[in-house]
Amino acid sequence: MNPATGSSPVVRSIEQVIADVERRLARTWWHALARQGSDDEESPEQHWPHPFPLGRPTTESLLHDFAALLDWAATWRAWAGSLGITLRTTTRRVHGTDHVLPTHLVVLDVDLAAQVVGEPWPGRLDRGRANWRALAERFPQLAADGTLAETVRAVDGFAAADVDLLMRAGQWFATHDAAGLTPRQVPIEGLHAKWLNTRRQLVSRLAGRDDLGLAPPHPPRVHFTYLDPGHRAGGGRWHDAVTIGDAMVPAYRPELVIISENKDTALHFPARARAVSVEGVGRGAGAIAAVDWLAHAPTVVYWGDMDAAGLEILNEFRAAGIAALSMFMNPAAYARWERFGATVDPQGRPLEAGSRRPVPHLTDDERRLYESLTDPAWPGVRRIEQERIPLTLALAEAERLLTQTLGDHAIRARS
Repeated sequence: MNPATGSSPVVRSIEQVIADVERRLARTWWHALARQGSDDEESPEQHWPHPFPLGRPTTESLLHDFAALLDWAATWRAWAGSLGITLRTTTRRVHGTDHVLPTHLVVLDVDLAAQVVGEPWPGRLDRGRANWRALAERFPQLAADGTLAETVRAVDGFAAADVDLLMRAGQWFATHDAAGLTPRQVPIEGLHAKWLNTRRQLVSRLAGRDDLGLAPPHPPRVHFTYLDPGHRAGGGRWHDAVTIGDAMVPAYRPELVIISENKDTALHFPARARAVSVEGVGRGAGAIAAVDWLAHAPTVVYWGDMDAAGLEILNEFRAAGIAALSMFMNPAAYARWERFGATVDPQGRPLEAGSRRPVPHLTDDERRLYESLTDPAWPGVRRIEQERIPLTLALAEAERLLTQTLGDHAIRARS
């Protein structure tokens, strides 16, 4: 056994026990603050004091590693004494002599736990107490309904300015009727729509309202481009949009729909009779699925970047009920265009393998590419943007997929 670290199968080192203290601290700190702020000394949320076991040497280890275990015990006594922490002990008889050995580190309260672990915990507890006092003073109903501790936990990672904005928003919504306003229209200094949308539940809690009364989000819109050369030559509009839930009849019902992940590709796709190109809506496949004449066109093609996100979006389109064929999203296409691959994201950070997700709607070829792109050991590039592939080749591939689809339809009709 190494006495400096306590590395042994039967006893634990200072570092190992500090990790135990931090895990308990991370699970319980807001409950501990709640109990400290409560007059109820019998609160069920009593997580401190807590004894942390240091391990129990076996009789055999005491006989064979006695000197090292004595050093281990001395190390624990010196460290605990320097912090004023109590050690529980037991007496063990070794070689005919009684010896006092530590068994547990007793951490009395949450502040001592923070001292044991070190930064950032002492400062984190100070911040938590400050937030506790401010929230309790301005929103006394949180203590009354038992949500104060959870609210303190929820704002733990907020900057001071965000906590202040949250409290101002809670007070405003508690005293004003926001019916019909959009998040952008709420007249609170420093508040913007994205901030409010991501913290709406907390604002509702502070305001004491089940609902803030804001106007519902506007329905999504799908933007598309008419590709039919005859339609264009006749003076018809090139670009159009459909708002989900609104009645809309396109200039013609397409036989070929090309959904492009990137806007530039959709806007500049080459002309093709009875075809439209659709601007992808990210992970909002449900919007396009809600437009019957798009989702159920004779041939629907999805063309995204060759990266994990593009293949996940393809999977989501199919999960939404759109029988989309993919274009240039397989190992063969990757091998052909890898030389144009990206190695960094738009912020200049290296592209790395992301977490692999379930993709049950991909074909075998698509899944092979997805598994490669999400493999940390994969030596290839992680992204090939669709714009790097010439649009003339994309049109030819779309024509091939259309011919393939029409042929499949004809076979099924004959059978």
